[in-house]
Amino acid sequence: MKLRMIIIGFGNIGQGFAKVLNVKYNFLLENFGISPRVVAIVDSKGAAVSPKGLDIEKALYVKRFRGTVAYYPEHGKLGVTGLEVLGNVDAEILVEATPTNIVDGEPGLSFMLEAMRTGKHVLTANKGPLAIAFPTLWEESKKHNVQLKFDAAVGGAMPVISLAEHCLFGNRILSIRGVLNATTNFILTKMGENLCSVEEAIKEAKEKGICETDPLYDLKGIDTACKIVILANALLKRRASYKDLQKVEGIEKINVEDLREARKKGYTIKLVGLADESKLLVEPMPISFNDKICVNDTLNAVELKTDLAKEIIIVGHGAGPMETASKMLNNMIEIFQTDLRMR
Repeated sequence: MKLRMIIIGFGNIGQGFAKVLNVKYNFLLENFGISPRVVAIVDSKGAAVSPKGLDIEKALYVKRFRGTVAYYPEHGKLGVTGLEVLGNVDAEILVEATPTNIVDGEPGLSFMLEAMRTGKHVLTANKGPLAIAFPTLWEESKKHNVQLKFDAAVGGAMPVISLAEHCLFGNRILSIRGVLNATTNFILTKMGENLCSVEEAIKEAKEKGICETDPLYDLKGIDTACKIVILANALLKRRASYKDLQKVEGIEKINVEDLREARKKGYTIKLVGLADESKLLVEPMPISFNDKICVNDTLNAVELKTDLAKEIIIVGHGAGPMETASKMLNNMIEIFQTDLRMR
């Protein structure tokens, strides 16, 4: 069965998802009966639209060498916006992959709301709209009878949200505690191992492609803060937004001496997001080397405390286009299967 998608945002995440669709096409068809078709791709300069489906390899080539999919042969056009595409192109799913904006969630927030109003399911890895306006997005999805899937916004390939939703029936999640940012975890790991400065660790992270050119969101704890807000809403059923965080402190003030002193006591320092019924915060915390969430390098770890199952620990790779795309692919399959059951 054909599944038509519009991809808005064709940077690392959007391209990563497109590549995975291409690689997994036969797998999806043989195992799930899904024939994915990307009918539109939109970036900041324009769009490529074809109801019959775009050639993903060609779209990736054009984006790489021309800078925008608007130069896609025959089907590309400069200046076309995401809202115009959503209003005029038939599809079942919007894949929203624009950059994160924690000020007002735009332009992703408007794209998601417009998709819902035009009867499209939303699949996203964009933390901004979810951290700013989760209750609104959730209510709109129910109002228009569409699905909102956002597992890839937290933890990359780690099945945090899906595990809680599908494998913990009957349990009440009491609290969430996690190392949720790969960049800061890598930096703190290198500082602890090599006794180097934050600046030296950042330089190594950039050389390895782990760190953004401007890692401000990571270093200040903003990325972790967005993720813990999303988890609090999704798993604790809180109606919270970014402004409800009680504390957001990053790692800029952490130095080698702090890590050295912590090590003497059997601890290290990790940037931790914490949420329960009353708390919602992010800060560097001393963590025992024996603690299950004490992971190193680019690994992420999340602890869910429940009333029946006690502690559940999830560890995995929390960053990277392919890791994120793997979770988006899983969400796409879930949307398809739920739709199929409801027909």
